[in-house]
Amino acid sequence: MRFLYTNLFVLALPIVLLRLYWRGFKAPAYRLRWRERLGFYTTTTQKNVIWLHAVSVGEIEAALPLIKALISHYPQNKFLITTTTPTAATRINTVFGNKVTQIYLPYDIPNIIQRFLKHFQPKIALIMETEIWPNLFFAIKQAQIPLFILNARLSVKSCNGYQKIPALTKLSLSCVNMILTQTITDAQRFQAIGAETKQLQTVGNLKFALSLDPQLFTQAQQIRTNIFPDRFVWIIASTHAGEEKIFLNLYASLKRQIPELLLVLVPRHPERFVTVAKQIQATQLSFITRSSGKVCTKETAIYLADSMGELKLFYAAADVAFVGGSLVNTGGHNILEPAAIGIPIMFGKYMHNFQAIANEFLEHQAAIQCHNSDQIQAELLNLYQQIAYRSKLINNGKNIFQGHQDVINKILPILKPYL
Repeated sequence: MRFLYTNLFVLALPIVLLRLYWRGFKAPAYRLRWRERLGFYTTTTQKNVIWLHAVSVGEIEAALPLIKALISHYPQNKFLITTTTPTAATRINTVFGNKVTQIYLPYDIPNIIQRFLKHFQPKIALIMETEIWPNLFFAIKQAQIPLFILNARLSVKSCNGYQKIPALTKLSLSCVNMILTQTITDAQRFQAIGAETKQLQTVGNLKFALSLDPQLFTQAQQIRTNIFPDRFVWIIASTHAGEEKIFLNLYASLKRQIPELLLVLVPRHPERFVTVAKQIQATQLSFITRSSGKVCTKETAIYLADSMGELKLFYAAADVAFVGGSLVNTGGHNILEPAAIGIPIMFGKYMHNFQAIANEFLEHQAAIQCHNSDQIQAELLNLYQQIAYRSKLINNGKNIFQGHQDVINKILPILKPYL
C-alpha cells in the first residue's frame, strides 16, 4: 500500500510544484525556498536536533509555549522547526530569530525524506496535531528516531477519511512512540484508525498554554487611544472568503444603534488583503488600513488589519470579538486567544475543528454562537447594551482558560527520557 501511495505521490509531484508556483501569484513567498521542499539545503549539516513540525500559523501558535519551554530546559540543543506555509515560517522567524532553524517540511517521497534526515539527523521528532505522512513516519522509525504526535486531534471527517485506507494508516501509526491527544474523544478516534491503546495518552490542549506578554496590553491601549479613540471596537478575526460580506452588510444597521461602532476586519490569509480592501471599497464605507499608518476619524467605518502577527494585539484593543472561519464551512478558528486576553467571544455555526473547546465555552456561558446575520446583530447589540453580561462572559472564559494551563507540565516529563 505504501508502494502505491509513493508512486502516486511521485506522479503528482509536477502538479504539486505547479500549484506551489501558482499560489505564488497571490503570495510570492510560496515561490521562495522551494528547494527545501525537495530536501536540498544551503545550511551546514546538523546533528541531534530537536525537531518539531507544525503545518501553519494555528499549529505554530499552539506550539510556541512548548518550543519556549524546550529551549529553556534544553538550551544546549539545536532546534529545527518545519512548517508548510510561508506565514507560519514568518511567525517562527519573528518569535525566535536565530535561536532555531526554520525550513519547509519536505515532500513525502522516500529519497527526499532521506536527504532531509541525513542533513539534520534529529534526535526526536515532534509532529503537531493531525499530520500523518507514511514515508516520513517509516523513515523516522528506520532511523530509530523517537516519534511523537503532540496536541493530537482527529475530527469525524478526518477519522472517516483515514478509515478508508486502514492498511496505510495503521502502518504509519505503528511508527509512532506516543500520541498525546487533546481529548478522550480524540484518543478514541485515533484508536479507531489503528493506534494501539498503549500509544495513547490524553494530556489536554496546548492552545491553553498560551502566555501573554504584558507589553501587549500597553501597546493595545496605545492603539485604543491613538488609532481607535472613543470607538466601540468589534473585531472580526481570521475571516475567510464570504464572511467579510456578512459583516459589511450589517454595518449600516448596527451603526444606527451603536453610533461609535468601528469594525476591525482581520483576514486569515495575507494574500486576501487586497481582495478584501476592494470589497470594502465597493460598499463605499469609509475605511483605512493598518499599512497606511492612518488613524480613525469619526467617519471611519472599517479598519482593515492588513498585517501579520498582530492578531492578539488587535484582540486586546477590541471590545468584542467574532472569530471567523465559522460562518463558512471551514471549521472555525482558535477562540482561546480572545478568552485569555479578556473580551467577549462570538462565533458562527461551523466550529468542528475546535468542537470540544466551543462546546465547553458554550456550556459554561463563556461564548456566544450565532447561526445567521439576524442573530449576530441581536447578540452584538445585547453585548453593547449590557456591560454586566460582557463581564460575565469574560470571567467565565478566563476561568475555563486557567483550568487547563498545566498541559506543558504533563508533556515535558513524557518527552524527558528521549531528550
